[in-house]
Amino acid sequence: MKKRIRLTFPQDLIKEPVIYTVAQKYDIIPSIRRARVTESVGEMVLELDGQEENLHLSIEALKETGVEVELVEGDIIQ
Repeated sequence: MKKRIRLTFPQDLIKEPVIYTVAQKYDIIPSIRRARVTESVGEMVLELDGQEENLHLSIEALKETGVEVELVEGDIIQ
């Protein structure tokens, strides 16, 4: 299953390997579709591929780290 999400990173997480860590822990494959990083904020649109439960857990983990997560309309269905 694939999902598209929009992430907004606070300044203190911009240089942290948040996506890598979550992808490894929950066995998902992230694909960056769009990104913009400044000194104060990071914004990214990701396409996540993996099992539905793992996608849900990875999104919750991102939220728990302080990343703002929004689902993007038009999820991709295999």
